[in-house]
Amino acid sequence: MEQATFELTVGPVAHGGWCVARHEGRVVFVRHALPGERVIAQVTEETSRFLRADAVRIIEASPDRVVPPCPYAGPGLCGGCDWQHATLEAQRGLKADVVAEQLRRIARIDRKVVVEEVPGAEDGLGWRTRVQFAVRPDGRIGLRRHRSHDVQPIDACLIAHPDVEAVGAEAHDWPGARAVEVIASSGGERAVVVTPRPRRPAVVPDLDAPAAILLDEGKGKTVARRGSGVLRERAGGREFRVAGSGFWQVHPGAAETLLDAVLAYAAPQPGEWALDLYCGAGLFAAGLAEAVGPDGAVFGLESDAAAVRDARANLRDLPQARVERGRVEDALDRYAIERADLVVVDPPRAGLGRDVVDRIAALRPSRIVYVSCDPATLARDLDRLAGHGYPLADLRAFDAFPMTHHVECVALLVKES
Repeated sequence: MEQATFELTVGPVAHGGWCVARHEGRVVFVRHALPGERVIAQVTEETSRFLRADAVRIIEASPDRVVPPCPYAGPGLCGGCDWQHATLEAQRGLKADVVAEQLRRIARIDRKVVVEEVPGAEDGLGWRTRVQFAVRPDGRIGLRRHRSHDVQPIDACLIAHPDVEAVGAEAHDWPGARAVEVIASSGGERAVVVTPRPRRPAVVPDLDAPAAILLDEGKGKTVARRGSGVLRERAGGREFRVAGSGFWQVHPGAAETLLDAVLAYAAPQPGEWALDLYCGAGLFAAGLAEAVGPDGAVFGLESDAAAVRDARANLRDLPQARVERGRVEDALDRYAIERADLVVVDPPRAGLGRDVVDRIAALRPSRIVYVSCDPATLARDLDRLAGHGYPLADLRAFDAFPMTHHVECVALLVKES
């Protein structure tokens, strides 16, 4: 069935890489457009409340519009990038508007937001050190189209780090694979994590550059088929081990930037008792432990078993730091954590949720530092924390994902007297 098209004047940016417009009284969320533009939009999805559409022709262009550098960025193509058609300055302005709008609408916080550049990707390209490729049943590799399971075959990804592209994953077929993740660590290693299709062996081609080959066995477990299953990352003057495809910031400058921001807000003092919740491989816990010193203590919680093993190895030289495995929702009670001078949280995209907010507030820390990759759930949790006497004291936002709609925020909340 032919998709409907109509002419629109595009309104403000919305969370998720969209702009908002209206057609015959209905809200339309439009991709590949910029605020103020006049476009021909083609409907891609219809619900009872709104339409989704792609801007397939630009009638009146924004002065912020540029030609996307990637040939796969556009309607119906790769869904990985949202803003390649905008200047970097404009992209950061759009992200700042989204964060400010979410704070205002959800948390009733009226605040000007500036999205800061993260060092390491001056032109917004070549920064992604971990790329998850999808594989078609015929073995052809590519990236998912927007809001689709369809795979867009590609020859190269322009936001992928050069060391990722050196592996040449896109130049080969991957029979029997469902997904292929290529990783380039700041320590100089490369790894390829292959997820096989059910009941089918995955065939690994001869690659263009040396890389460890890891097999994803599910439930977060990877097994090294060739080379080491451990990568080295560097930040804060320390080296961190990260097993397999474990979590680490994908922008080469993000780990250092976020660590500096967290420590500046947290201002940990010698002898203090700090919590690092959702601590991953121990990036923030290490910085906190160094600051509180041997007379202080840092307690980290992480639900992923591989990340806990990594964190314990990474903090081995800091006896004042301890990491345990568990869900924050119940582990604080299980380990009888009753107080903290300082709490750092870096939850997944879903945020903290009401129960965790209540439990953190019950610890009565003097300050909370919240690292977030989703401004909507951040705003929701900030509103709840404010209800416990922890208003937002300061916030910084970082462009850790250029060309996409994603933005990283670090917020400081200080206990009211």
